[in-house]
Amino acid sequence: MKNKQPKLPPPYAAETRDVRLAGTFEVLVPVPDRNKPHKVPMQFASLNEAEAWLHSAEGKETVAEILGDARKAK
Repeated sequence: MKNKQPKLPPPYAAETRDVRLAGTFEVLVPVPDRNKPHKVPMQFASLNEAEAWLHSAEGKETVAEILGDARKAK
């Protein structure tokens, strides 16, 4: 029997839940050993903008930094 480690879902863009920022989108990064995903401190006007940023060099660097900080905190 294989010991399968649960795989972490990839970062994703979703509509902001905060009513003060209604109509904007944010990027969420699932972090190991945490129930809620980490929010990237940026707001985007559209889902396409958020996803484009997520796949850009700056977005990939920010996601790697968030995951690296989470690993250090362990």
